[in-house]
Amino acid sequence: MNLNLRTGIYLEPTPAGAYYAVSSTHDEPARRVLIGVMSENSLPSSDVTRISHWSGESETDTMSLIKRLQDMSLLSGNETQLTVPVGSLEDVLPNLLAKVSVEGKALLADDQGFYLSTSNFPHEAAEALSAVSADLGSLYDRHRLLLKNNLSLDVQAWALSDAAGNSQLGFWPIYIGNQRFVLIIQGRPTLNQPSFRDLIWVLLLRYSETFNIRGSSSNG
Repeated sequence: MNLNLRTGIYLEPTPAGAYYAVSSTHDEPARRVLIGVMSENSLPSSDVTRISHWSGESETDTMSLIKRLQDMSLLSGNETQLTVPVGSLEDVLPNLLAKVSVEGKALLADDQGFYLSTSNFPHEAAEALSAVSADLGSLYDRHRLLLKNNLSLDVQAWALSDAAGNSQLGFWPIYIGNQRFVLIIQGRPTLNQPSFRDLIWVLLLRYSETFNIRGSSSNG
């Protein structure tokens, strides 16, 4: 739905928008807006003053930014005010993780190599994969400039693929403030789903103290 910042329309990040918001630590207006939208318990209304506060830009520039985010399919409008999944991370994450993989097998690890939650991975496998994800993160950090500057590869996800090039196991870094998590998926990923957006939304709310974009409001 086209926003046009009309009354009664709520800002809704697309799954692609959610991924863009947390795919890098680079601070820029588009990323700040997307993070701002997902730093609320319910989708916020399309109020240009509020969005401008998140973006750090003038209201005129913010209107142009919103149009650009829509054109890139990173942000949309919804007449229904959706709310974040309710419950503790322990209760909410396994169900969301199950929906980001065709095989229902995914886990979320931190940058220290420990897993926060898993869907259909046994404990021993989850521990081992989390350790692998931490090593891959360190490997990428060491070779980041080579990959970006020499090869023009500004991507951070890693995959183990079969002979046909299909991903058998993928590792997607997710940056929540200064904290790096890794989403590990076995089989074909299904990231273009509302459940992936909700996964990012839940994590942003849980670690919202990292951000300083909501003024005096707080979700605790």
